[in-house]
Amino acid sequence: MKVDVVTFTDLAALSPQRIVCLTEETTEWLYLLGQEARIVGISGYTVRPKRARAEKPRVSAFTSAKIDQILALAPDCVFGFSDMQADIAAALIRAGVQVTVFNQRSVAEILGVLYQVAALVGQAQEGLALIEKMQQSIQSVQALGAGFSYKPKVYFEEWDTPRISAIRWVSELIGIAGGQDIFPELAAQPLGKHRILADDSQIIARNPDIIIGSWCGKKFRPENVAARPGWQDVKAVQTGQMFEIKSADILQPGPAALTDGLAQLHRIIMEWQRQFVVEAARAADRPGGGHAR
Repeated sequence: MKVDVVTFTDLAALSPQRIVCLTEETTEWLYLLGQEARIVGISGYTVRPKRARAEKPRVSAFTSAKIDQILALAPDCVFGFSDMQADIAAALIRAGVQVTVFNQRSVAEILGVLYQVAALVGQAQEGLALIEKMQQSIQSVQALGAGFSYKPKVYFEEWDTPRISAIRWVSELIGIAGGQDIFPELAAQPLGKHRILADDSQIIARNPDIIIGSWCGKKFRPENVAARPGWQDVKAVQTGQMFEIKSADILQPGPAALTDGLAQLHRIIMEWQRQFVVEAARAADRPGGGHAR
């Protein structure tokens, strides 16, 4: 029996044409690649880019999805993230849909996933060029942070009740920006439930210089943090070094975290350096001055 062999001359034609993105980072990345026409459905939590919400139907939350609506869109690929979306992925796979679930937890893994997604849509070279620009920016920030004489201790709070500390890529970005995460051992834990701080005394004892809140779905309230029992002794509370970085800018493991998220961490830590290290050094140089940290 003769089998006809089909020759493909356009590699882009082999890649997915109708994609549903169950989380924001793949949506943002496809827009950056100029491939937004392929997206037929997005997460309801998507805010980057802003126009995606007006242009694309919202078919999922984070741990739940409108399976019937997704199937009606006839996707040839669905992009998801982590074990938290395993049930959604299973339902779609049983319905015959191709599903790719990423599980990036570190800065290196985020960059790797960005390259994989670019390659999947036939944009490997374009993706690599954008990734190289991100890497150059990251390296520039890292070089500045490496020169700090004192790296401020940073407590990053992903959620307030219960207290959840920084996930791995956030912890790494803090280090790149010139700070030190006060719970690096917890950052290695991929699941939020394993980064819960049951006792505030753990945080108070590590006495962070800076507190950064990124509470998913609600505004960070520094006044509430300052009012916690025992927190009046924490340096960051005493000096007012409490800041918010929106979760969409730092807790999505994609372009936002490596660009806007890192830039905000860098500004916070640079300003802390200016206020507390540079001024302390100047004071030490004055007659009768003391010593910096």
